[in-house]
Amino acid sequence: MPDPEDVANAIARNTRSLRADRGWSLDQLATRSGVSKGMLVQIEQSRTNPSIGTLCRVADAFGVTLAQMVELTDGANVRIIAPDQIVRLWSGSEGSWGDLLVGTDRNEHVELWRWQLSGEDRHESEGHLPGTRELIAVLSGVLTLEVDDASHDVQPGGAVLFEADRPHAYVNTRRRTVDMVLVVVQPPVVEPGALSHPG
Repeated sequence: MPDPEDVANAIARNTRSLRADRGWSLDQLATRSGVSKGMLVQIEQSRTNPSIGTLCRVADAFGVTLAQMVELTDGANVRIIAPDQIVRLWSGSEGSWGDLLVGTDRNEHVELWRWQLSGEDRHESEGHLPGTRELIAVLSGVLTLEVDDASHDVQPGGAVLFEADRPHAYVNTRRRTVDMVLVVVQPPVVEPGALSHPG
């Protein structure tokens, strides 16, 4: 696992680089992302490790994946991500966690995640960009997926595909840890700066 300071430095570097590439001021990025200018200054100066929600809003404003925001190294034809380079972007109060393994920004934005939800823990997510889908394979435990005010149990060894452009939650209602692999597939951004999260 990278040091949190290295992750903050990577986010800062990538945010500054993406903003410079687009010729945006901090005010423009704040308007496009819905993230305050003060928070953006803290991000660009490596003074904070922002929440997933904040990173999602900034990534959506740029039209890139979370993986590109936290990328520790420059891209290459073959990218091997060593175990100590995996970025943990979410930790729950019960010992749960979400690691962003790898992502790509070719045509569609694709992110590969590994998640563990401890017993009786949950993670809520805002709706993503219209057309975003998530695919989850449950390795162990029983995942309860909440979408559109309905709950769906996914058994160990099972999988689910759903439209993730609406609020949703990953829930573990049992004591046994849920171990799962998650893929986020986001369509290409037609208009740079379009927000995927309500806000």
